[in-house]
Amino acid sequence: MIVWVAALPVLVVGSVLATVLLRRRGRPAVRLFLAANAVLLLAAAAVVVVALTGGPVEAATTHAATTPAAAGNWAALLGAAISVAGSSIGAAIAVAYTGAAALAALSERPELFGRAMVIVGLAEGIAIYGLIVAVILIQQA
Repeated sequence: MIVWVAALPVLVVGSVLATVLLRRRGRPAVRLFLAANAVLLLAAAAVVVVALTGGPVEAATTHAATTPAAAGNWAALLGAAISVAGSSIGAAIAVAYTGAAALAALSERPELFGRAMVIVGLAEGIAIYGLIVAVILIQQA
């Protein structure tokens, strides 16, 4: 928790600088941000590879982490993380499109509010499905 509190001023200053840079420079700033994101993505991929290929860590007093039942837990947890991430991204895309369409429809016909919100709510349901799958996978881990 203390790391996030210490990093918060850095994040605020970084976001302000990014906004200023994007307003003044435009396209070169976007290329710079894409390059920075690519570097961060490669670093995250390297961390995942190191985490998955590393050997098991044994405690000095117990050997519970090396039992066959506990050895396969990482796959269930990884599947849960992928299901939550994928469903959240899908829900975000769906809500973006349906929300924009709902606002456009409401600007012409305000009586469509109920129907529009139901459709946006159905798009949000995608994230709930991913969360349910994650809970089921974590229970089996």
